[in-house]
Amino acid sequence: MCYHFIDMVTKRADKLICFTLLLLILPLFSCSTLLPEKYTAVVSIDQCLPVFPDKDSWYGGDGAYSIKLDEERTLWLFGDTFVGHEEGRKDRIDMDVILGTTLAISSCSANNEFKIKYYLKNKNGKFVSSFGEDEWLWPQDPFIVNNVLYIPLIAVTATDKKGEVFNFKITGHKLARIKDFSKADPHKWSFDYIDLTPAIPPEIAAFATTSVVHDDYVYFYPFYAYSKDAVNVLGNILARIPVRKLDNPAGAIEYFTKYGIWENKLDPDKVKIVLNACVSELSVRYHSADRKWIAVYLNTQNKGDKLLYQTADKPEGPWAEPKVLGVPIPEVDPNSPLYDKNNFCYAGKEHIEFSRNKNLIVTYVCNSAEDMQSQTSFIRRNLFLYRPVVREISY
Repeated sequence: MCYHFIDMVTKRADKLICFTLLLLILPLFSCSTLLPEKYTAVVSIDQCLPVFPDKDSWYGGDGAYSIKLDEERTLWLFGDTFVGHEEGRKDRIDMDVILGTTLAISSCSANNEFKIKYYLKNKNGKFVSSFGEDEWLWPQDPFIVNNVLYIPLIAVTATDKKGEVFNFKITGHKLARIKDFSKADPHKWSFDYIDLTPAIPPEIAAFATTSVVHDDYVYFYPFYAYSKDAVNVLGNILARIPVRKLDNPAGAIEYFTKYGIWENKLDPDKVKIVLNACVSELSVRYHSADRKWIAVYLNTQNKGDKLLYQTADKPEGPWAEPKVLGVPIPEVDPNSPLYDKNNFCYAGKEHIEFSRNKNLIVTYVCNSAEDMQSQTSFIRRNLFLYRPVVREISY
């Protein structure tokens, strides 16, 4: 299945909801209040801006998390990925899909030209996921601490729900730990896994929706969906792990409460929803020029038709009300030539490695609720769908 679980659609595909994986009673909740704001679309001619061409057998993937490895290289992580040996394809008919994670490395030339190389892992003549030979692992927001690269991963298991669009469930959480990422080919990096699963409550479907290294902690904004005994909590909470406990995090994860304190136990009666985003992919980054933290994500209303941002002085907030960032998303606009009734969009995030001044470089991905196994489906026939869309926007 080529669908990410971020910001799902209903079976009728006419309403995007916060989260269908757990089949929660979402009509009880309202996850976003939008404030109108003027926006400015920006086009730069002297800046290295990401672009994702079809090459190296890569023909589209979602996720698109990024992290700067050094002064020259940026690592990109994609979720389930279309792959084909034939170069120059104009569609995805009969293409295979890698279920899991694929990687790419980008750089910027001296004249600000963006260059990217996709590194697809091949085993016995077949493309496979970069992580988890015996598991289905989706990537989340990577981070670097003490020159060690950590890549959070979500373990996914297929279900036997025939006829369901999203026939999978989340079964675990891991960190891939990479102590030396100096080699050009990321598949030559040695890594091991840190299993977070026993330490994370099942109501957290996405733990590292975004990752922030700040002071002596790594902060995360988990997507939390709890509904039991008349207690209903839905949204993005705040968790942290002390840097010194990263390699042995059992019992070290803390959660921010409504009372402004941190507790090791996640209590649904006490935990604070710091962002009403209701998403399992976003970005939170610090902008030193403004002395502000900026959260960027795609809203879960109207099939994901708007990029939003919020600001705060501290990672725990309080966060300002969400404001619209940039123009509406054309892939879900009935007046756009990119529109299809089954389209929905998600995975909005900033890539601060490329942002500058008041210009944010953001990406999002649009998918289809249509059966991707059908070789005549919209996503198979149209290469513009199911790939990172890049926007440079002044906020």
